[in-house]
Amino acid sequence: MSSDAAQDGRSEAGTQAGEGPGRTVRVVLVDDHRMFRAGVQAEIGETDRTGVEVVGEAADVDQAITVITATRPEVVLLDVHLPGGGGVEVLRRSAAMMADAERPVRFLALSVSDAAEDVIGVIRGGARGYVTKTITGKDLVDSIFRVQEGDAVFSPRLAGFVLDAFASTDAPPVDEDMDRLTQREREVLRLIARGYAYKEIAKQLFISVKTVESHVSAVLRKLQLSNRHELTRWATARRLV
Repeated sequence: MSSDAAQDGRSEAGTQAGEGPGRTVRVVLVDDHRMFRAGVQAEIGETDRTGVEVVGEAADVDQAITVITATRPEVVLLDVHLPGGGGVEVLRRSAAMMADAERPVRFLALSVSDAAEDVIGVIRGGARGYVTKTITGKDLVDSIFRVQEGDAVFSPRLAGFVLDAFASTDAPPVDEDMDRLTQREREVLRLIARGYAYKEIAKQLFISVKTVESHVSAVLRKLQLSNRHELTRWATARRLV
């Protein structure tokens, strides 16, 4: 059955009087921001309406492996940047569960980052898709069902990154300057380079303005730059904006 046909079947089941979706997908949420997890839970976790049953949550890599192993969900919504090694480390440690032919655990990356290296990294790690946190609740539910069914799902802009990466046999060049930065510092760097104010960055990343300032100071120090204008030029030259 195609994913479109499966989706139509779910919609028809859900429209019958007094009935919800025709089936349920068990999901684990992995994100280091408690408020974001709560928001996703409120948006998609009403099982009778959406067909999504949230069976566990985790805020870092170790918690994620513990919860995923205990609950064996069908789909994991995985943030890319997590304490303990990031989403790629979760994927690495979940390889056996992903390869389980009878009860495969599938991963859908859900991140604020739309950077090519983040997208490519988790797809190479085994994730079935990658969507950004601007996605609507309805589209996220649809993406979860599609991933569970074995489809690959990407936010439109991100699919090109994957096609370009896997069409090339050349390994991406190592950027020693970028390697000095933590994942969070890279997120802040990109948003600063795109012209976001500190308050806007804090809101988007669910952190305080003071924390944003600390990250910016660390980035400037590590890259040996003097101000955000130099930082923007540096990021633009590397096509990070």
